[in-house]
Amino acid sequence: MLRVRGLSKQYWRGMWPARTPIAAVTDVAFEICAGKTLALVGASGSGKSTVARCVVRLETPDAGQIWFDGTDIARLNSRELLPSRRSIQMIFQDATTAMNPRFTAAEVIQEPLRIQGHSRSEQKDLAEALMKEVALSPDWLHCPVMWFSGGQRQRLAIARALTLRPKLLVLDEAFSGLDLSVQAQVANLLVDLQQSHSLTYLLISHDLAIVSRMAEHVGVLAGGRLVEQGPVQEVLRNPKHDNTKLLLAASREGESQFARSAGVSA
Repeated sequence: MLRVRGLSKQYWRGMWPARTPIAAVTDVAFEICAGKTLALVGASGSGKSTVARCVVRLETPDAGQIWFDGTDIARLNSRELLPSRRSIQMIFQDATTAMNPRFTAAEVIQEPLRIQGHSRSEQKDLAEALMKEVALSPDWLHCPVMWFSGGQRQRLAIARALTLRPKLLVLDEAFSGLDLSVQAQVANLLVDLQQSHSLTYLLISHDLAIVSRMAEHVGVLAGGRLVEQGPVQEVLRNPKHDNTKLLLAASREGESQFARSAGVSA
């Protein structure tokens, strides 16, 4: 479903003519099979979110290829990207800032459908169905989004992402602002939705507990480079790179707490 090769992206610091380049991502390569989950993990500043933004083409990579469903989208212009925009959706870290605070839940979910020209009855029916799928009451459709809790807003963000029936969801630190018990509930919901909708996930996280719950494969980023990757259990049980070992040491306590909340073994 997704094959990334030689992905590189740099930003610039300072004012011209004294600008200096900062390499955010360098020569990153990975792939995800349809219906599977790959997690990219690493410390803050390791380049995880830059990779995510390049995959959904919120950023244009400086080099490399991004093959999505058989098409290299790395160099497509805005018009050429339109078909892929419907098939790749992103769920952001902070659902509050990703939504118009003046919108109701119905307006948040229905906006993509309205842009695509769906009828009012189609918008209403699908919004109600999606609210049920993400375990929110359809009776809340006309409530302002600011009335919802953080976990409920993240469920709304998931419902909105599903409106156009995407093939790939990019989850950019989608759990980091939630309590442990809510993280577990949202993770379980996403696992169920993946099975029912045949979704492919690119999971961006620094939390190895969530990674072990959701992903089949994991890649470890450090300094913008992919330093280790492989099956989740193999990498977590036998880490080879020092950065992977540091992440494991930092997450063991959180992993046990998460597993107890999710009802799974650590």
